[in-house]
Order: sequence, then structure tokens, then C-alpha cells
Amino acid sequence: MKYFFLLLFVLSYPLLHAQVDSIPSGEKPDISKTRKKGKTNVPPGAAQEITIKDYKIISYARDTTYLDTTLTIQKEYKYNYLRKDNFELMPFANVGQPYNKLGVDFERNHLYPLLGAKAKHYNYFEVEDIDYYNVATPMSDLFFKTTFEQGQLLDALLTFNTSRHFNFSLAFKGFRSLGKYQLDQSQSGNFRTTANYMSKNGRYTLRSHIAAQDVETEENGGLISNVEQFESGDPDFTDRSRVDTRLTSDNGENKILGKRYYLEHQYKLLRTRKDSSRMEKTTLALGHTFNYETKYYQFKQSISNEYFGSVFVSPIHDKASLKTMYNEFHAEFYNATLGRLQGNIGLYNYNYFFNSLLVTTDGQEIQSQLKGDEITLGAKYSKTIGGFLIKGGGKYNLAGDLTSSILDASASYRFNENNKIDFSLHSSARMPDFNFLLYQSEYENYNWQNTSNFENQKVNSLQFNFDSKKWGNISAKYTNIDNYTYFGIEDPNQELVENQEQATIKPLQEAGSVSHLKVKYIKEFKLGGFALNNTVMYQNVSQSNDVLNVPQLVTRNTLYFSSDVFKKAMYLQTGVTFKYFTSYNMDAYNPVLGEFYIQNNEELGGFPMLDFFINARIQQTRIYLKAEHFNSSFTGYNFYSAPNYPYRDFVIRFGLVWNFFS
Repeated sequence: MKYFFLLLFVLSYPLLHAQVDSIPSGEKPDISKTRKKGKTNVPPGAAQEITIKDYKIISYARDTTYLDTTLTIQKEYKYNYLRKDNFELMPFANVGQPYNKLGVDFERNHLYPLLGAKAKHYNYFEVEDIDYYNVATPMSDLFFKTTFEQGQLLDALLTFNTSRHFNFSLAFKGFRSLGKYQLDQSQSGNFRTTANYMSKNGRYTLRSHIAAQDVETEENGGLISNVEQFESGDPDFTDRSRVDTRLTSDNGENKILGKRYYLEHQYKLLRTRKDSSRMEKTTLALGHTFNYETKYYQFKQSISNEYFGSVFVSPIHDKASLKTMYNEFHAEFYNATLGRLQGNIGLYNYNYFFNSLLVTTDGQEIQSQLKGDEITLGAKYSKTIGGFLIKGGGKYNLAGDLTSSILDASASYRFNENNKIDFSLHSSARMPDFNFLLYQSEYENYNWQNTSNFENQKVNSLQFNFDSKKWGNISAKYTNIDNYTYFGIEDPNQELVENQEQATIKPLQEAGSVSHLKVKYIKEFKLGGFALNNTVMYQNVSQSNDVLNVPQLVTRNTLYFSSDVFKKAMYLQTGVTFKYFTSYNMDAYNPVLGEFYIQNNEELGGFPMLDFFINARIQQTRIYLKAEHFNSSFTGYNFYSAPNYPYRDFVIRFGLVWNFFS
């Protein structure tokens, strides 16, 4: 996998080298003499004008956007390892390491449990994260950014249409970063290839993808209990490689590796059109979706460490594997008056397993496998009624051990081009991820089976969103969770043995209900070339026990200046971003499980983070230069991403995003 990107670059270099930096355009065809029966025909040989809107990006939900080569403050927020706005996340010191949560959402797209190790999955492309393309000419997207010592981050995409009806894409995201601390190296590779096809008559459509991914990280266990080396500001330890970490010669390594083959296609048996136009009046279609995925999570350690408790054997080699196959068959009816209705039935096969059967010292037997077949029944509906776009969908598990259900409904109304309102609700009942239900480890404490005593986690939420160009964007979401499932200390009142703080971590379910309220407001103010972009989030949790911890207030404010320079040959943006969140009991990180767990002994946060950036756009190239956390040396070394895991010090990083068109 680590050599794939080099091979891809060598093979595609001649094509990239031949491309120019501007979108090719042709003459507009003369259509004044070609109108016939309401149709517009382009004379043979005439070149159609190509614009940026001819480079379409199609999401999993079939929302279509086009390639955006502008430079905006939103692009600045997304110029990171995840290529997403990470406002509600708190990154660790090195790229590719976990993110702690500053905000939470409990809605699930998946009806069934996942593998687990959620802290290691932020860079793992799920089915919903894969985009498809439809482009007028071959197009490439190159993303580059420096990392922390001895490495780079590179994400490359090449997509092209072999005809108007078939698109193909290749993409690879790879990085390596040594990190500033001891034993903190991380690296990953994410290969994706997609295909998108529609027949000439529009009756048959197909899209598919293949993804092969691996994420590998070293684990140093964070700082030892004595954190004076980090917090004192002693010049001897501002070189962070000299700071002592918990795991040294017994450092751990964990890895996620997954392969997925996905296909969905549909054929329209019946299709009628409105008069002679291309608008469909009525259709009846049959479709099929196939998804096969294999994945494992692995934790290895050369020598065991008492921090995680006693062991059966050493060295440590824990491995949890999951194989799933899903087939869905659906029938879809569409009518311009009645709306779009789909009914579907799904067949799900899963096999979650370890390599051995375990019998504990007290005689408890922990099986090595959870395996079964599930049958689901579902429906979807959408229709525009009186200006409201109504959508709804649900699935219910008819047969199998993983009893689950999910229901989503939404309504949106657009007053005009500048104002839109949305309402949505979500209700689901699903078993926790597989690593909550069954886990085996060489560490004695990390062995459990909860298939008989854990119940479905139930989530019910209601969300409101108002988006206005004048007043900004405000959203509010209220969520109630029953049987909230989390990792934590089995008995919070017990006195922990020194240097064994993580030896009693277990999966737990909260007996009472947990309620969470989140309100977020986004607004930008402009004056000439200056702008102030603001994002503020307020959260409140109602609970009997402290099992869900989030900061009450999170804010991000960016003051920046934008202008054309060098006779409009370059567009420049420069400014300062301030981010802050109130102190709270931040979740602690456990490297054995690759999960965060609840702790209520230490409040962290309440420190400012200031970034200075200079970004520029030249044609289709966006250049980024940022001084991250430049206030770290004069506002105090008390900044943490999790207990014993420091946030990053001041660092200067740069990179670019470059689009080529043939």
C-alpha cells in the first residue's frame, strides 16, 4: 500500500504534465437556426463551452455540487488532515492520532453495530464518505500539507469520463508523520476507486467503489503522572522528544486495516415523460445494493505494562476482526404528483471473531465469535408539498439477534434564495458496537461478553436549522438517549492502584436517561476587505450520573482580510483565528482499545488557541501557510487534548491544493 501512490504518480505524470492551469473552453454553438419542436440541437462539429459547473461531484446521498476552486474562509477551516471542518474536534499533538470530542451527535446511519475502536476511525472512509464524479474533461485534485517531522500528507485524485455516460476515478491519500514526542509516529494509506454509469436512454444507472485502507499509529501512553517536564517551560524540555512518556521500550502499536467492495444499480422498468420534455412523469424501477467489507483492529506491544493491569501472556497481540456482507433489493415508484416511494428488503451477514476461546480464572467462558444473519424491511418517501420538501425513511429488523430499528424524517422550506428553514427528527434503537459486546485481550481486565446483559441504545432527537444570508445560520438539536453505552471505570468510587489507572476500564450502560442540548450559531460580518467569521456552540447535558462530558461553550472567531493583488493575478487572504472552549472533564484515551473513556477526576481546557494564516489563490491553485498555536509559549503550557496527552506546540505548516484540467 505504501508504494501505491508512487506508482500512481509515475503512471499519471504524462497526463498531468500535459494539462494546463485553466479550464478549456470552446466557442458557443450557434443555436439560432437549430430549434425544432422545442429542442435545442448543437450543429455537428460545434464545440460546447465548458465551465466549472461541468465538473460535478455527487455524494452518497446523490446531492450534486460542482468543483469549487475559489478561496474562502470555509476552505481554510477544511484544510486539515480530515479535509473537513473540525470545529467540534480537539486533535492530538501529531497528525493521524485521535481526536477528542468538543461536541457530540448521536444519530447513526448504520443499522447494525460497527467494529469499534472509534478513536482510530476518523480518517477511515465509510460508504457515506465516498464521492462520485461526472466531468467534462479529465480532472485532477492534489492536496499537500506538511506534517510534524519526517513526513508529508498527500491526497491525490484523478477522474475522467470515458464517455458522457461513464466516469471513472482513482484516489489515494497517504501520509507519514514522526511527531514531536517519543514513539508518536503515525501513517496511513487510503486507496479509493469509483465508477459511475448511466445508459444512453437513462433507464439503467450504476455506481460502485473499491476502498483499501490502513491506519497505523505508535502509542506512547501519554505523559507520565509527573507532567512538570511539559508544563514548566524548561528550555531543556521544549524539545518534546526529551519529555518522558509512559510507554518506552514497551511501546504499543495499533492498526486498522479494511477492504470494501460496494455496488448499487437500478433499472427503470416503466418510464413516461411530460409531453415532449425530458422531465419524467412516472417511473417504476428495481434496484440492488451490495456491500462486502473485511476489517480488523489490532493492538501489539512488545512488553506488557502494569498501567493496563496484569496479563495472561506477553508480548501483547490483540486482534478483533469483522466481516460483513449486505444485500438490499428495492422497488421504487415515482410520480410527479404523488412523489417518490421506495420499499426495500435487506439481508445482512456478519462475523465478528477472535482467534481463541477464553475461560477466565473464575470459570466464565468468553466465546470467540459473534456470527449471524439479519433480515430488514425498509421504506423511503420524498415529496414537495406546498413549498415544503418532505423526506422520510426507516428500517426495521425482522429477524436475527441484532434487534434494531431506525427512523428519519425531515421537512425543509426555502422562502427565497437567501432564507431556508429545516426540521428533522431521528429515532433509532441499536446494539452498541461489537467491542462493547465481546472483546478478548492478553490483558486480563480487557475481556468481556455482554451479549446477554446489554440492551439496545435508544436515541431520539429533534433538530431545527435556520439559514439566512442576512441573519446567519442557527441550529438547535435536542437528543435523549436511553441505555447510553460508554467505556469507564467499573467502580468510580474505588481507589485506583498507582500506575494502574487504566486497569479497571469496562464497557458500561447507564440505567437512566441522558439528555443533550446543542445550539450553534454561525455568522460573518464584512466591512470592505475585512471580515469577522464567528462560530459559537452552547451545550447542556442533563443526567443522573456524569457519563457524558462536553464543554458548555466552544467558540471560534476569525478576523481576516481579502484582496486581489498583483493586478488581480493573485487573490490573498490573511488573518487570525481564535478558538476556545470552557474547561470540563475531558475524556481520557485508552490505546489498548483505541477508544476514549469517561473520567471525572480532572478538568482540562479553558486555554486559547491562536492561529495566523496567509492563503493565496493563483488560477486553480490555493496556497496555504499557517502558524499554528503561536501563543503556546506565552499563555502557559497547560494545553491538553486529553488527560496526559498535550496539544501541539507552536509550529509553522504549509501546503497547497491544485486542480488540473486537460
